[in-house]
Parts: sequence; C-alpha cells; structure tokens
Amino acid sequence: MRLIRASTDDLALLAPLYDAYRQFYGRAADPDLARRFLAERLGEAAAVVFLAVDDDGATGLGFVLLYPSFNSVAARPTWILHDLFVDPDHRRQGVARALMEEARALAVASGADGLSLSTATDNLRAQSLYEALGYRRDQAFHHYFLPLTDDG
Repeated sequence: MRLIRASTDDLALLAPLYDAYRQFYGRAADPDLARRFLAERLGEAAAVVFLAVDDDGATGLGFVLLYPSFNSVAARPTWILHDLFVDPDHRRQGVARALMEEARALAVASGADGLSLSTATDNLRAQSLYEALGYRRDQAFHHYFLPLTDDG
C-alpha cells in the first residue's frame, strides 16, 4: 500500500471510493456528482485528500478528506477530518490507520493545534480506532447543525 496526496489527476481512483462513501451514508449512487465535487475541492485547494492505493497504484483502497479551518481562541490553524472511507474489501488491513496517521502528519507540519472529527454514535469500530490514536471525545461542548436543505 502507498499513500498519495490526491490531485485532480487521481479522480479515476478517488471518485468511485467517494461515491461508495456517499452510498454508505444512504445517498443514491452518483459517480458524476462525486467526480465533480472532488474536482472542485481539489482544484480550488479547498481540501486535502490522501488516497491509499495498492502497491502498483492501480486500485484505490481508501481516502481521508480534510478541510483547513482555524481555532479562533488559540489563534492557530486546525484541520477538520471530514471524511474517512476504506473500501470494504480492504478493511482490517491498516488502511484507515495509515490514512489517519497521514492526516496527523499534515496537521503537525502545518502548525495546527489539532484535528477534529465526528462519527456516528453507533460506529464503535471507528471510535475504537480514533481513541487508540489519541483522539478524545468532547465532553465540554454540544455540537449543533442547522439543516438548510432537505438532504441536510
């Protein structure tokens, strides 16, 4: 397995994984939407995506998508680890851990104060990985979301 920082040149491997990720969360398959969304994020440098590929680079195994942000109180950059997905055929092989470690290295290199993420309350396998990597569950804040569309 190799990890690469994805660019628009990698959409052929990345977009199907992203489409599968959306389907995992109950969305209809839409390969064109997946490709377009990623092309925009990567083309505008609005996100960083690390892509795990097999040794010959022909198969995408998983990805992690990060958005830059800021911690206003600390007056430092921070990163939002927004999406993590590993193809079901490649789970339990260290892909997610490797992607998480690459995200951490990016945050450290950028001088960030940390990485934040959220996960479903019933996603115990992911929670176990996050906690093993040093992530702490927030006990001080409730997080809210204001849906502005029917699919929010």
